[in-house]
Amino acid sequence: MPGILVLATTKDGRLTRDTLELLTGASRLKEKLAQPVAAAVLGTGLGLYVPLLFVHGADQVYRAEHPLLEGYQGDAYTLALHQICERAQPTVVLLPGDVIGRELGPRLAFRLQAAFVSEFIDFDLDQTSGGLRFTRSAYGGKAMAVVQPRVDTIVATAKLRTLKPAPQEEGRTGEEIRVDVALDASQLKTHLVQRVQEEATGINLGDAKVVVSGGRGVHGPEGFRVLEELAQVLRGAVGASRAATDAGWVPPSWQIGQTGRNVSPELYLAFGISGATQHVAGISGSKHIVAVNTDPAAPIFKVAQLGIVEDWKAVATTLIQRCRELTEK
Repeated sequence: MPGILVLATTKDGRLTRDTLELLTGASRLKEKLAQPVAAAVLGTGLGLYVPLLFVHGADQVYRAEHPLLEGYQGDAYTLALHQICERAQPTVVLLPGDVIGRELGPRLAFRLQAAFVSEFIDFDLDQTSGGLRFTRSAYGGKAMAVVQPRVDTIVATAKLRTLKPAPQEEGRTGEEIRVDVALDASQLKTHLVQRVQEEATGINLGDAKVVVSGGRGVHGPEGFRVLEELAQVLRGAVGASRAATDAGWVPPSWQIGQTGRNVSPELYLAFGISGATQHVAGISGSKHIVAVNTDPAAPIFKVAQLGIVEDWKAVATTLIQRCRELTEK
């Protein structure tokens, strides 16, 4: 039976938040299309993840284990996922809107002769045709585009942090399907030469409930040390605008925006950030936005729930002092 297929990714023995978000989207599609939800998990030693996928909403799990799938490799994943799709015959394939989804999506859509929709933020059914329509941002977030594929099979990537992670439903189970994928090293046109892992400390930026972010207005790497101190007090993570990362003040992995990370914290604190559309596109999922800028006409104030026209450092240091006083009581 046709259905919705989600690519499940894993890290450190857990399903990634990206996967849980995709399962939320798949569950919504299940209600609209009356089709089951399947998940494809690729790699080695995958037994741990199968029951987790069931309790988070999957009705079926396609489990493909092969030594060449141990780490992500574009050619291997494309070939394996194509073979799974040939067996599952899904109507919709959902991929994360990250580097993996951006590479796999077009390649898989070509092989399936399917439509490809990138970085959707919402979807619904067309009342006239009954076909799926996807909404995605356009022109750097200045407009919204509605895309309605003209073919029956769709491959789509979901913009990260626009869907809530799927909750657990304890005791839920489903059907596990083992897929013996045909893979050979000679089929892989690219090879991983070296993996450089950036040393990560503290809370992951994508999962943080509080994000303290800085832009050009903090005037250098010294300013970010103040923001790191504030983030530590608030038990949050530090982010940055593109201007700050381009200047080399902080690592590129801290960049938030259309060309960086998407975040959806409970609280987003923006210090010295003007609020360019590409940055705002990456924080649209934030529940509360507080902006501090000396320019009262800064665009960031248009999206902030609370705006403070003041020197960023004066506000940040006061917050640090006050938060410490409160936590010491």
